[in-house]
Amino acid sequence: MTVGYPFSAVVGHDDLKLALLLNAVSPAIGGVLVRGEKGTAKSTVVRSLAALLPRVAVVAGCRFSCDPAAPDPSCPDGPHASGLSPQPRPARLVELPVGASEDRVAGSLDLERALTEGVKAYEPGLLAAAHRGVLYVDEVNLLHDHLVDLLLDAAAMGVAHVEREGVSVRHAARFLLVGTMNPEEGELRPQLLDRFGLAVEVRASRDPAERAEVVRRRLAFDAGPAGFARAYAGGERDLALRIAAARERLPAVALPDDALRKITAVCAAFDVEGMRADLVMARTAVALAAWEGRDEVTSDDVRTAARLALPHRRRRDPFDDPSGGPGGGPGDGKDHGIDEERLEQALADADDAPDDGPDDGPDKGPDDGPDDGGPSGGGGEQAPVNQAPVNPGAPYRTRLLAPEAAGRGGPAGRRGRTTGESGRTVGARTPDGRLRRLNLAATLAAAAPHQHRRGHERGRAGSRLVLRREDLRESLREGRESNLVLFCVDASGSMAARARMRAVKGAVLSLLLDAYQRRDKVGLVTFRGAEATVALPPTSSVDLASARLARLATGGRTPLAAGLRRAEQVLAAERLRDPRRRPLLVVVTDGRHTAGPDPVTAARRLSGVASVVVDCEHGPVRLGLAGRLAAALGGTAIRLEELAAGHLAAVVRDVRRVA
Repeated sequence: MTVGYPFSAVVGHDDLKLALLLNAVSPAIGGVLVRGEKGTAKSTVVRSLAALLPRVAVVAGCRFSCDPAAPDPSCPDGPHASGLSPQPRPARLVELPVGASEDRVAGSLDLERALTEGVKAYEPGLLAAAHRGVLYVDEVNLLHDHLVDLLLDAAAMGVAHVEREGVSVRHAARFLLVGTMNPEEGELRPQLLDRFGLAVEVRASRDPAERAEVVRRRLAFDAGPAGFARAYAGGERDLALRIAAARERLPAVALPDDALRKITAVCAAFDVEGMRADLVMARTAVALAAWEGRDEVTSDDVRTAARLALPHRRRRDPFDDPSGGPGGGPGDGKDHGIDEERLEQALADADDAPDDGPDDGPDKGPDDGPDDGGPSGGGGEQAPVNQAPVNPGAPYRTRLLAPEAAGRGGPAGRRGRTTGESGRTVGARTPDGRLRRLNLAATLAAAAPHQHRRGHERGRAGSRLVLRREDLRESLREGRESNLVLFCVDASGSMAARARMRAVKGAVLSLLLDAYQRRDKVGLVTFRGAEATVALPPTSSVDLASARLARLATGGRTPLAAGLRRAEQVLAAERLRDPRRRPLLVVVTDGRHTAGPDPVTAARRLSGVASVVVDCEHGPVRLGLAGRLAAALGGTAIRLEELAAGHLAAVVRDVRRVA
């Protein structure tokens, strides 16, 4: 038997441990999202929680872990008779791999019984296995969106619904949902962030003594896991008993009106959307009181609940700081990701406010209005004199830029068309080699006309289906793939006019927003002076790309050929690393080149790559150089003012008026 790392042996990570324990006391909180850099023991802490959970009593033989005291009336293995003897077992920790299919998560038709016995039977998935336990998703930000939606819906309702292949099943699915992620590998959409009850930011300690203790304990565990676990058995037992006692106390904990008023006042002060934050804070505060052995929620409980439940709900835009404030500005407070002064002010205002008076919310600060395009206050690289970085304009919805031809099974996303193993089923075909995804309906239809003859050939008659290799059919699916969108941005002096560069940065920011929504990887190459620079290697984190864009300085000559050559190098390296992901090259330039060789040769080397040139040339006289560059690339050229639909014309007019 594998011995896990003890929960009580974990050094530091107090907020993470508290968030997990509170969810163990009250799973209705909605789970925990753990965000943190690599190597911070996120997975270790989560996996160690399962050993602390109370044992669960289940109906013997029930694949859905029904409680004998209150069996699920819709259990597919039911109905269960009353008065059954309970069968205790430890609470499970079920891990959901990133590459899991929807069938594996929700369950599906039992193909073996369908093909051998001719009956429809349901094969439960991971949601059923996790019922009354912990469902752990490592790298949840890399999980396909439709699977994340499925998980969070089941976690919110406590029920899983399966409708597929003629099977209609509903079963209980109440579990503690825990997801871990490294923000460097991409963010969850704000809508999905909101569905996690609590969120915790995990960082490695900077205290040498604490780091030394972490290493010391880990080495001791690796040398003798069983002996190390015995040394912490007492602490584990105490935590398990405390969780059980808090669960029993939970229904009796009172939430006074003044505490509830503070909860709603804090949520209003932080301008969170919807009512989920209020509910989560209330449940967290009640669980915290039960954990501390109290029968009533206090102001300290509300304060702690706010620090755990609000930071990730402050994110309104993909480029807002996920830990609390837009763009990394005010709002990140301490390590909790919340503005402590604002929190204290909201609690104080709730004490002073009349019971029936609506809260007008906080006054908007100077950073809440639109940016005036002045010099950036960030700590980016120092720009040349009179060429300080220019803040980008507000993003807008762009037209779809995508490769014209369909791909072959690239990573799932929302940009280019693809035929492969994901997407909607558009037909069936005879497999070419190994069968990858069975199309049951088409297989049965192919075998049905031959059943009478095959039954007689075998000298028997019966209801069993007789299948042969030539009957097998696999699904033909068509969907959308994510791409690598590589931006090659001209940052030379010809682009450096203040209003003009603001419009260009606004356009690139809008394209980044589009890439975020379509689940693309993005990279950023810039060229100015005498060279081109990889400002951002290909990544799934558009936060990093937008931050680098905001710090982008301009000025100098235009080495367009160098920019294209560097883009070619980046694409070649990424092709080796991720060969199924197709690239889309977006060159943002006015087409001029004043340094280095003629860019046409470099452009022709990229002619096999889907390319779009965003023409930034302006003025009454236009040379059309960007169009010639697009022709050499074998791509298309669009004017900057043609990039967006709807309101772009007004934006361009405003930019020209300022210029």
